[in-house]
Formats: sequence, C-alpha cells, structure tokens
Amino acid sequence: MTERIRIKDIAKRAGVSVGTVDRILHNRPNVSADAREKVEKALTEMNYQPNMYASALAYNKSYTFYLVLPKHDSEAYWEEIEEGARKATESRRDFHIGIQILFYDRFDNESFTQTCAACLEASPDGVVIVPVLLEITRKFTDQLHELNIPFILLDSYMPDLRPLSFLGQDSFASGYFAAKMLMLIASQETEIMLMKQMKNGIVVSKQQNNREVGLRHYMNDHFPEIKITEVNLPQDGTKREYDQILEKFFSAHPHLHHCITLNSKAHLVGDFLLRTNRRDVQIMGYDMVEKNAQCLRQGSISFLIAQHAYQQGYGCIETLFKAIVLKKKVEPVSYMPIELLTKENVDFYRRTQL
Repeated sequence: MTERIRIKDIAKRAGVSVGTVDRILHNRPNVSADAREKVEKALTEMNYQPNMYASALAYNKSYTFYLVLPKHDSEAYWEEIEEGARKATESRRDFHIGIQILFYDRFDNESFTQTCAACLEASPDGVVIVPVLLEITRKFTDQLHELNIPFILLDSYMPDLRPLSFLGQDSFASGYFAAKMLMLIASQETEIMLMKQMKNGIVVSKQQNNREVGLRHYMNDHFPEIKITEVNLPQDGTKREYDQILEKFFSAHPHLHHCITLNSKAHLVGDFLLRTNRRDVQIMGYDMVEKNAQCLRQGSISFLIAQHAYQQGYGCIETLFKAIVLKKKVEPVSYMPIELLTKENVDFYRRTQL
C-alpha cells in the first residue's frame, strides 16, 4: 500500500512552511512565486496525488443541480432519465448533492423560455438541458456561460452551445443502424411505414430528425426502390383518433408488413395491432419503456433499440459531480451504446450505471 503523503512531508522537502503548502494546495492567494515553484517541484518529485473526495467532503458545501426536461406522460422515456438522476444523487448524498426537475412544454417555445428563467433565478450549481431549437436554447446557455454555470445536453447534441458534456446516442448512426436491422427482414418489401408524431407538422426533437436522416441515408444507398410512407399520429391525439388513422392506413395498405418509428411510442401501433388481431405487421421502435416491452413480449413489436435512458440520467448527474465537486476533467461527449432488443432478450436488459 502506498504511504500517504502528508502536508508536513511536502513542506519539509520544499523547505517552506506547512501553511504555505496548504495555501498552494487549495489555490489560496499570498504565495510568492519562489515558494510556489519549490512546492510544485516537491509535489512532482513525490508523485503527490490529491484526494479530491476527501477535500470535497471536508469542504462540506451543498450543491443543487437542475434538470430542464419536457413534460411527459407516465411510463415514458423521460421517467427513466429522472430515475437515473435521482439514483446518482442518492449515491452521492455524502457530498450534499440535490436535484430539482423543471418541466416545459416541448411544443411551446415560450414555455421553455419561462422554465429556463425559473432555473436561472434559482442559481443552480449545474444544469442538465434537453434542448429545443438551437437559437432558442442558445439564449439560455449564453446566460449560463456568463454566470459560469456548467451545463450538460441530453437528447440532442448541439456543439455550438459549448456544453460541458453531451450524453446520448449518435442519432445519425442510430437511425442508420435501425434501417439496416429492419432491412434484414424487410428486404423483399416494396413499401414500409414510418410512423411519426408531430405537432403543426413539426417533429421538434433534433434527435429524431437526425435518426431519420440516418435511416433515409441507408435506404437511399441500399434500397432506393422501397417506398417509405409516413403516417402521423398527432402528438396530442386521442386513442380513438389513433385507431381511426391506423385502421384507415392498414386497410388501404394490406400489402404492407413492416413499420418503423424513431420515437418511444411504438406501442401506439403495437397496441392497435394486438386489439385488431393483425399479426402480419412487424414493428421496430425505440426505448425499453414498459408499454413497449409489453408489446415486444406479446409479439406486436419485433425490435426495440435501447438508448439507456436510466444510464443517461445517472451519467449526467455523475458528470456534473465530477466536474463541479471534484473539479475533474470530464469527457465532452459520452455516446450511449446502440442495442437491439427482442422478446428473447428484453428480460435480460439491465439498467447499468456509468
């Protein structure tokens, strides 16, 4: 076991006082350049590694991290984010870490702006943001930069905003992968269905847009002859409306056997297929939320792409903790794995911490 290096050992080797070493180790003022040079030389020669955990505990400061997330239904992808964040906070409770979660309407830019204003007013120590449009999000992140408040992006990577870090999938690669897996079973088809959820004709998630770019890139390169027919299930629609849209579509396309959606709502189609006893349509979707998992086990969804929402939530708090509390460097981009789930392996899928 390596012998612990004490401050008085460093002071003796450097030929300075214990107080001088303490000031240098804690970046305090009133230290001469000559004394600093002697101490830094001694630290290098002794291979001194500060115990950041002990220092942070001794400092006894409390920290509050804010999460700015879209409003969502229960059993949604975002609940996994929240749960992971809370678990990370619990695991660091000795460091007095707390979180607050603020919600905005993803289809209302003013709601995002007001939520961000409330976040700034609370003077957070760090922020996790699910961004909206670039220029609207930039107004918030510019203020965070001015106040020296570190922030992390989830869901959509926008490097122009200069975040501390991004956690999430490579969206383009994910969409490309989804198309490639779908075509292993749909290569002989003439048409596939792409289910979207939009409001006023817009998909607000940059992540989903990038997935679609990846999907269409693969299809254009390898299966340009296969038609992609879009079906919109309105974001705020009712179950009855969805049933009417889907019934009309499948009645008009009896030859269509494959559907893909790039969001976490594959179960909207999967549940419809189960209730109408259509067993000849296979669905690929995203996210291991429980409603999707139930359809996967019952066979109305064939594949899910998992993006580790729980792990993302855990990781964003852990990243803020390392950067702000321990003052360590963190990875600027942490891409989540792209994993394919079926009914045969879904029960072995585990939430794993970073």
